[in-house]
Amino acid sequence: MSQQPAVDVAVRMPDPVVEERAASSTNGFLGLLGALALIAVGIVLIVTDSGAVLTVVGIVLDALGLIALAGLFTVAPGEAKVVQFFGTYVGTVRSPGLHWVNPFTSKKRISTRIRNHESDVLKVNDLDGNPIEIAAVVVWRVEDTARASFEVDSFVAFVHTQTETAIRHIATSYAYDAHTDDIISLRGNADEITSKLSAEISARVASAGVQIIESRLTHLAYAPEIAGAMLQRQQAGAVVAARGRIVEGAVGMVEMALDKLSERGIVDLDEERKAAMVSNLLVVLCGDRATQPIVNAGSLYH
Repeated sequence: MSQQPAVDVAVRMPDPVVEERAASSTNGFLGLLGALALIAVGIVLIVTDSGAVLTVVGIVLDALGLIALAGLFTVAPGEAKVVQFFGTYVGTVRSPGLHWVNPFTSKKRISTRIRNHESDVLKVNDLDGNPIEIAAVVVWRVEDTARASFEVDSFVAFVHTQTETAIRHIATSYAYDAHTDDIISLRGNADEITSKLSAEISARVASAGVQIIESRLTHLAYAPEIAGAMLQRQQAGAVVAARGRIVEGAVGMVEMALDKLSERGIVDLDEERKAAMVSNLLVVLCGDRATQPIVNAGSLYH
């Protein structure tokens, strides 16, 4: 019989070393105008042939203008740029548009758009040891670009791996079907299971700066080798439950019929006749086929 897990296993990931902060940047159009102005002045000094010194100054100005152009970059909606200066994290630029920063820095693009990850169909054993197939879809996005860039090698691969790990852990912690109402099962408590799955995935990927928006099971079934036997068991359970409801309703109808007959004084039945009437009514009400009664054309007792 399935047992409810006593305590959920807490996921403890390493504390992050860096956290996202805003990088200081200049309006890109101002940076572009400044770089073009340096290049224009340098060209003028070189072309006018005002002397060797001014020519050298013009060349220097052109070089500075070209270097300044390397500091320009654009940020599109739904993305951010992680800025580094010789390996040191400077900050992140999130606001869309044209920006200018130190031209000697490197800029790495990180998408902050909402993404979907649909896991493969995994074959695991549930709490009862029954082989099952399970899959889920996870909706996520990057929340902290610094953690996503520096805490893991590839945050996309990290999310995929940790999602599969969490799905396997949840699947092995609960039974596919519950034998009693007070037991949480994978099939019977979808909301609770998906809530626990989202919480576990969130705990696993938080150090990578990833936010889990939602997770849902997309596939849940017994493995093919036991699917037939489990289907028969489910059908038997459904038949037993249906029969219980039918018997409960039939007993109520028989009780009501006897009460009405006694209340209105239509017929006075002794205990033996009441038992016979109850038996006949239960056969009619509980039978799975239409009954073919024999009409008594004589008296009530013959």
